[in-house]
Amino acid sequence: MSIDFRNIIKPYPSPIITGRGIDLDFPMLAGCLALLGLGLVMITSASSEVAAVQSGNTLYMMIRHLVYLIIGLGTCIVTMMIPIATWQRLGWLMLIGAFGLLVMVILPGIGREVNGSMRWIGFGAFNVQPSEIAKVFVVIYLAGYLVRRQKEVRESWMGFFKPFIVLLPMAGLLLMEPDFGATVVMMGAAAAMLFLGGVGLFRFTLMVVLAVAAVTVLVQAQPYRMARLITFTDPWSDQFGSGYQLTQALIAFGRGEWLGVGLGNSVQKQFYLPEAHTDFVFSVLAEELGVVGSLCTVALFVFVCVRGMYIGLWAEKAKQYFAAYVAYGLSFLWIGQFLINIGVNVGLLPTKGLTLPFLSYGGSSLVICCACLGLLLRIEWESRTHLGSEEMEFSESDFAEEPTHGR
Repeated sequence: MSIDFRNIIKPYPSPIITGRGIDLDFPMLAGCLALLGLGLVMITSASSEVAAVQSGNTLYMMIRHLVYLIIGLGTCIVTMMIPIATWQRLGWLMLIGAFGLLVMVILPGIGREVNGSMRWIGFGAFNVQPSEIAKVFVVIYLAGYLVRRQKEVRESWMGFFKPFIVLLPMAGLLLMEPDFGATVVMMGAAAAMLFLGGVGLFRFTLMVVLAVAAVTVLVQAQPYRMARLITFTDPWSDQFGSGYQLTQALIAFGRGEWLGVGLGNSVQKQFYLPEAHTDFVFSVLAEELGVVGSLCTVALFVFVCVRGMYIGLWAEKAKQYFAAYVAYGLSFLWIGQFLINIGVNVGLLPTKGLTLPFLSYGGSSLVICCACLGLLLRIEWESRTHLGSEEMEFSESDFAEEPTHGR
């Protein structure tokens, strides 16, 4: 018996391996690359003073961010080459892996504590944040559940409650770190996916009421959360105490005015505004680029998130329901983080440590955002070409003609 090794090493068709060359959703790719490029510029500016003091090199954090960006783009390419059917089959393993990572991070000696939170696992000079990985794995698992139990989810209470047998323990592990922001984003994305999966309005409303009640209890359970909630309504009442971060962020917005003070000319990044290159990078952007730059950045985020939702809609129209739910879930993760981060920066929400997708400094967040982009590009390609089934036989004729985009 002879083995044709050419079939073994032949890469599986993907948006970057076709008879036509690269076949991507270029509007989505362009929007995300614009955000990544803007993020690199703002990290270089916002981190220069901190990097100079901590390492003696003003470009130290920019170089690290660039390394993470290269890793993230590589991850995006690899993700685009994996069929969506493969992700669907591995849903259970990903869920188990997510639980394993979240348990590991709270174990003494494994998890790394930063600013009082055990959110990172250290690997030499690099830190991995399991909550970023877990959120994506939950989306993939829940998408598979909604496909397998679609009728049960839409018609019975048990189909509605079963996902929470998994989601609530995972939320508990996130709160043990503690990572309240990631918990809210994950549960919000899961609730949105259940609603789009066909959960009745009454059950969905009940879920929202219970979620609001749970958030209220969690806020009151920890004094520091209650202090943040009270302070953000009037940060100037304690501007050198609990309201310090928010007041400095608001000063940055005020200094920026319409056109900003100019790239690199921020005063607030010079140790006035804590976490200027991570959680509050948008405040530095507003100070340096002004209202016009801020609104352009928000417009980019809106475009990318809406495009992600449309990718889910196109997959649903192509009857690729698992891919559609994954696209919806990933889009809601981005929307949740974007709304919370911007809300915190402008004082509409209590201060919460949550990165801004594509822009903030942070290796895990950046790499996972790029991986999500790869998944969305793969979903769009499979729904457009109707080649989303791994069991299909592919030949060069499948890729002979240019596609009709119409999007």
